[in-house]
Amino acid sequence: MDIVGALRTFLRVAQTGSFTAAAADLDLTQPAVSRQVSALEARLGLRLLHRTTVALALTAEGERLIPMALRVIEAVEALGESAGAGEAAVTGRVRLSLPAPLGLAFAERLPDLLARHPGLTVDLLLREAPSDLIGEGIDLEVRLGAVEDSSLTGRRIGWTTAYLVAAPCYLARRPAPVRPKEVPGHDCICYARAGDGRLWCFSDGADETRLRIAPRLVADSAVAVHRAALAGGGLAILSHILAGPDIAAGRLVSLMPDFPPARLPITLVYPSRRNLPQRVKVVMEFLVEAVRGDAMMG
Repeated sequence: MDIVGALRTFLRVAQTGSFTAAAADLDLTQPAVSRQVSALEARLGLRLLHRTTVALALTAEGERLIPMALRVIEAVEALGESAGAGEAAVTGRVRLSLPAPLGLAFAERLPDLLARHPGLTVDLLLREAPSDLIGEGIDLEVRLGAVEDSSLTGRRIGWTTAYLVAAPCYLARRPAPVRPKEVPGHDCICYARAGDGRLWCFSDGADETRLRIAPRLVADSAVAVHRAALAGGGLAILSHILAGPDIAAGRLVSLMPDFPPARLPITLVYPSRRNLPQRVKVVMEFLVEAVRGDAMMG
């Protein structure tokens, strides 16, 4: 049997939680996917999946196989790339996870990357919280702020720029804050991506002010916070990617320019630096160039 192919199939089934979805991704029939996984189980002498009529679940052995399968596939891909080092072709699928604002911005650039590499496929995942990279088979993830998982490899590629904003219709009812200590008295809209989002930090370039906010609205989507701010729901901290066009058009007002929100590191994380496939390296460099090309993230 083609054990590498079977491992790829098993990983896709584990990631999608479905033989049918994995078959669609791999351009195979559902019975073919089921046969490959069954053959892999027979070869290893292990039960990798619990199967019911309505769902699939990994066994403990299946969970343990995932990181080993990823290492085998990475090594095979690295060997192929080494053997064909003189060739320009980059092929394969890259699963890329991003916070929504960055994902929306980078989505506009991805068609150019795909046009340069016809054999490359990108699964773009817009996530509002850190992912389980190994368990979900994610190759790259962009994280904002501190990266707490020491098992991951990280590369800082830039810094966030954000604004404290409000809509003119809100400011017609409430005077704009001038200093950070005035912010907690306002209606606030908090973005809860990693944590509760109720701690807002501002910096004048020398000192940092941390405020505990009692928000009127909390959302786990930056896009939802953006829409609520535009509707006059209160103060919000928004990425320049979302807020910039609205500030320029007068739909939002940038507040406290002398005390902007503190900048956070933008870090690219991935499971391992060893045997990094060329398809992943290409997407990684695309992300680095995209961030460096935006002066607000430098």
